[in-house]
Amino acid sequence: MSEIVTIGNATLYHGDCLEILPTLPKVDAVITDMPYGVMLGEVVNGQAKAKDQQPYTMFSDTPEYLAEKCIPALILALDSAKRGAVFCGNRNVGKYPEPSEIGCWFVPAATSRGRWGFNTSNIILYYGASPRAGIGDYANGFSMQATVDKLYQGHPCAKPVAVMRWLVGKVTIAGNETILDPFMGSGTTGVAAMNLGRKFIGIEIERKYFDIACERIENAQRQQNLFGDAA
Repeated sequence: MSEIVTIGNATLYHGDCLEILPTLPKVDAVITDMPYGVMLGEVVNGQAKAKDQQPYTMFSDTPEYLAEKCIPALILALDSAKRGAVFCGNRNVGKYPEPSEIGCWFVPAATSRGRWGFNTSNIILYYGASPRAGIGDYANGFSMQATVDKLYQGHPCAKPVAVMRWLVGKVTIAGNETILDPFMGSGTTGVAAMNLGRKFIGIEIERKYFDIACERIENAQRQQNLFGDAA
C-alpha cells in the first residue's frame, strides 16, 4: 500500500508508480527525469563513476530495467496527460515512445563522460502539443551551467532546480495546471512546480528520496505562500 503526503498544492506518493498511476486523475503535463538505463554508478564507463556517483538502491540501472519497468510506467503517465517532457538517457533514446519533438539542455562544460568523449547535452523528449503554440512559443532547448542544491545531493542523478524551472515554464502555463512526475526522486520537479505556482503529483519508490522530496517541496511551498506565484 502506498503512503500519500499532501503538502499545499502537492500530492506525493511513496510506492511503485506502475501500481499508483492507474489510480490517478488526468493531469495537464508529465515532466520527469527518469532512470536512463546506463548502469548509473555501477561500471567504469557508466555515468560519472569518477565522481563517486552512487547507484540506485532499489534496482540496477540496466537497459533491461528501463525497457521492462520504466518505459511502461512512462507510457501510462503520458496516457493520462495532455502533454509531456522527459529527460532521457541519450544512449537509450531509441527505447522511448516516439516523441512529437526533441529538444535538449546544452551544458558547455559537460555533464559526464561518455563512450565517445564528454557529454555536453541532455536530450528532452516532448509529447503532445506545446501549450504556447501560436501565443509566443520559444526555443525547445536551452544552454545553462547550473549546479545541484548541495543540501540535496543524496540522489544519484538529480537535476538543478533552475533546469527544471525552465522545463516547467516551457511545458505548462500559468494557472491551476497540474504536473505529474512518476519518477520524483528527490523532488526537483516538484520544487520547480511550487516555485511557479503549479499543482504537483509526484511518485517515488525509494523511501530515502521520498523523504528528501517531502522536505524540499514543503520548503518550496512555504516560500511560494510567502511570495506568491513566480510565473
